[in-house]
Amino acid sequence: MARAFLVVMDSVGCGGAPDADRFFNGDLPDVGANTLAHIAQACAEGRAEEGRSGPLSLPNMDRLGLGAAVRLSSGEDTPGLDAVPTGTWGAATERSAGKDTPSGHWELAGLRVPWDWTYFPDETPSFPAELVAKVCEIAGVEGILGNCHASGTQVIADLGEAHIRTGQPICYTSADSVFQIAAHEEHFGLERLLDLCKQLAPVLHEMKVGRVIARPFVGSVEAGFERTTNRKDYAIAPPERVLMNWVQDAGRKVHGVGKIGDIFSMTGIDDCVKGADAKLMQDLHDLVDTAEDGSLTFANFVEFDSLYGHRRDISGYARALEWFDREIGKVIGRLREDDLLVLTADHGNDPSWPGTDHTRERVPVLCAGAGAKQAGIVEFVDVAASVAAHLGVKSEGPGRSFL
Repeated sequence: MARAFLVVMDSVGCGGAPDADRFFNGDLPDVGANTLAHIAQACAEGRAEEGRSGPLSLPNMDRLGLGAAVRLSSGEDTPGLDAVPTGTWGAATERSAGKDTPSGHWELAGLRVPWDWTYFPDETPSFPAELVAKVCEIAGVEGILGNCHASGTQVIADLGEAHIRTGQPICYTSADSVFQIAAHEEHFGLERLLDLCKQLAPVLHEMKVGRVIARPFVGSVEAGFERTTNRKDYAIAPPERVLMNWVQDAGRKVHGVGKIGDIFSMTGIDDCVKGADAKLMQDLHDLVDTAEDGSLTFANFVEFDSLYGHRRDISGYARALEWFDREIGKVIGRLREDDLLVLTADHGNDPSWPGTDHTRERVPVLCAGAGAKQAGIVEFVDVAASVAAHLGVKSEGPGRSFL
């Protein structure tokens, strides 16, 4: 029985979003942002030489149609990505009014976001007084630190010492619909942080803030502070049924890899493994060998976004793409004859772009196991419909299969 592996390369966009003028990094609209094209161009021009060298080399994904998808989406040059596609390939357009993780993933699972997310203003303080009071009440503290838009790594560098000294949690946000709380795993306590976020989440969800994110860190003033892999997202559960529910209702198993469980609040997911991308790749390899007939594996690889996109690190992003391409080539080589592998993304995060926020872009859609053909410009929701069609389960969403 056919199996499906839906793999999201977090933030690996390919430009060309028709509504990019409505989304911004600061005062600059996202028109022209293109994560993949601009990385490829930087590599070809010798501007991404840290830890790697030369043109961007992604032969496995390019054979599926990666370069062709970027050119179709945006018309941009893709030096180093010029293979003739042997997979099913295209580019997908998002319709939800957000360039964030839940919006992208929900649409890929067949559900367009039915409301406008709440975003906190880019000013200090960012949060309403009643929300701050609720944090203090739950945490048993007299105040919070931060209360602003901030980079997650920079805010712990700036406020880590004050956090240890006062015991007050570091609360911050971004251009996404998020409320993030950073706290030291030892001085504040990991379980205390997770409990704080869990209790606070219903308050934020009622406000239509998409996620409350626990951001634990370790370290000291002398040695520096570092975030750990114990991050946990408390996201609003999808208000309607999604791809994973359709699969489960057909009596099939659904496996999550990475932060998929958090993004969907485990909706329709039987089990989920978490960790750094290197570990998650091994988990994906294992599932190719062990996943049941008829099952769906839904995976997210976040470090393109969290380690390199937001930090505007072109070399690091290119290194991560090249590592991923080598590993996904091994996955492709181990697929069964009737398996489908879909590689896509949830939004962009162009590391060459001003600012530190996500960028509004179309995303590539690459399929192994579906023959060689052009899918063209499709919708995010078409990914869910296509996976459902491959698995032989009923699609309940608005998408259409491109297989």
